[in-house]
Amino acid sequence: MAVGELSEKRPTRYEIEDVEAADRRSRWRFRILFAVVWLGLIIGLAVGLALTGRIDPAFILEVGPFILDGTPTTLLICFSSILLACVLATLGALGRLSGNPVLNAIASFYVSLLRGTPLVVQILFWYLALPQFGVVLDALPAGIGALAFNYGAYMTEIFRAGVEAVPRGQQEAARALGMRESEVMRRIVFPQALRIVTPAIGNEFIAMIKDSALVYLLGVREVLWRADVMGTRFFRSTETLLIAAVVYWILTIVLSFFQERLERRMARGDR
Repeated sequence: MAVGELSEKRPTRYEIEDVEAADRRSRWRFRILFAVVWLGLIIGLAVGLALTGRIDPAFILEVGPFILDGTPTTLLICFSSILLACVLATLGALGRLSGNPVLNAIASFYVSLLRGTPLVVQILFWYLALPQFGVVLDALPAGIGALAFNYGAYMTEIFRAGVEAVPRGQQEAARALGMRESEVMRRIVFPQALRIVTPAIGNEFIAMIKDSALVYLLGVREVLWRADVMGTRFFRSTETLLIAAVVYWILTIVLSFFQERLERRMARGDR
C-alpha cells in the first residue's frame, strides 16, 4: 500500500474535534443521569420516611445544630489518629522488612495482636484497663490512641507492600553509587512507596471516619454521642440517629471525592 493511501486515512483535525466533543457530551449525559438518579433516591427515601408519620421535622431542625457541633471533634479524632497511625505503620513496616529477628518479631506481634482483637475492646482497654496500671487518660486521647494503634497495624501491611513494590533494581543501583542504606530508603524507596500507598491510606481514612463513632462509648462529645444524648432525652432516637448517619455519610462522600481526584492526578503522573 502506498504512503499516500495511508495518509488519506488519517483523521482530520475536525474529525478528532467531533469525536472529542461527542465524548464530552457522553460524559455530561452520564453525570446528569447519575445525579438525577441519586436525587430521586434521596427524595424517595425522605418522602418514604415522612409518610410513616414517625419523623418530626421540627424536632430535627431543633436538635440538628447541637449534633452538628460534634463534627469538628469527629474530624479532630480522625486527622489526629490517621497521622499517628502513619507513623506507627512506617515503623511497623520497617520492622516487618527488617532482617533483625527481634525487630521483625516485635512488628509481627504488634500487627497480629491489634488486627486480631476487636477495635471496641481496644478502645475500652485504653480507657478502662490502663488506669489499673497507673496510666490514666482522658476520653479523647484514649480514643485517638486506640484508633491510631489499631489502624497503624492494618496500615503496616499496606506500607510494607508499598515498599516491596519499589523495583529492587533501583535500590541496588543506589547502593552501587555508594548510598548508605538510610539514604536509599529516604531518597529512593520512601518517595515511590508513598505514591503507591496514598490511595490505600485514603481508604483507611474514610473507614476511620465511621469507626471514630465508637469513641462515644468513652463519653467523647462527637457526633454520635450528641445524637445518642438527645435521642435518649426526648425519646426520639430515630431522628437523632438519622442526623448522625447523614453527617457521617456526607463526610465520607466529601473525602471520597478528594480521594478520587488524588488518584486520578497520581495516575496521570504515572502515565
